[in-house]
Amino acid sequence: MKSPDLSIIIVSFNTQEITKNCLKSIFISAKNSPFTYEIIVIDNDSQDGSVDMIREFQEKHKNILLVANKMNAGFGKANNQGVKLANSDYVLLLNSDTVVLKNALDKLLTFFKEHEKAVQFLGGKLFNKDSTPQASCGPFYSLPVIFGALFLKGDYWGLTRYSPDILKKVDWISGACIMTKKNHFAKLKGFDEGIFMYMEEIDLLYRARMQGMNVYFYPEAQFIHLGSASSGGKTYPILQVYRGFLYLYRKHRSKLHRFLLKTMLKLKAVISIGIGRLTKNSYLTQTYEKALKLTQETR
Repeated sequence: MKSPDLSIIIVSFNTQEITKNCLKSIFISAKNSPFTYEIIVIDNDSQDGSVDMIREFQEKHKNILLVANKMNAGFGKANNQGVKLANSDYVLLLNSDTVVLKNALDKLLTFFKEHEKAVQFLGGKLFNKDSTPQASCGPFYSLPVIFGALFLKGDYWGLTRYSPDILKKVDWISGACIMTKKNHFAKLKGFDEGIFMYMEEIDLLYRARMQGMNVYFYPEAQFIHLGSASSGGKTYPILQVYRGFLYLYRKHRSKLHRFLLKTMLKLKAVISIGIGRLTKNSYLTQTYEKALKLTQETR
């Protein structure tokens, strides 16, 4: 049996309707494609009927493989599972909360195959639900970049994350849409499974850069990305970003850099707690009290 041209890896966790829309968009996009696709869905013990929904898709589409985990393995570990099962040399890591627009899959795969000597990781252009561009690539999180993110609204000024309209070599692309080759992913030993959710792609692509691999942003392939669909509100993402920064700096940076990072994170938390108390915003106060505790617990 001939291997598919592309293996699409989707991690699902309590996002039944969103995952269904993602799968539908893939089949619509691939309807007249010259390429063959397989879809590997790794479900992280969803309790909302996601597994039954995916099995219904399997009855109609033979190119779907479902792995139903008995626990929530996290984003990185589940993607690692999926890539190991891939039958194609080319893999696309695609979030369950994405919608493929037009023939984005064909565009992404065609460009990647034509430039695979120079491009080892490739991301498409993401849009919010209201069709506005979503900042989804950027520079690695050096201390100045983190300062910009925490205190200067860095995304607004294009200092920390952005969404170019031209092909651009970048440090990292969003984990919502990453195309690569299976052997590149294997060479890096995949995602670091010590990161449960958020910042996995930053760590992966930092390690890729250290091995001389290139990352590009390709705006012609376009997707809608809802964002944080399985994270349950804003508090969890904020705490996971704190955890992610602390983990990355513990893994890749010096003690001095870790000290300066913690100082900035603590200052951000203290200011936010103060604002929360002044404005009687319990969400802000409680979220950043938890964030401050993280900086105090982490060595």
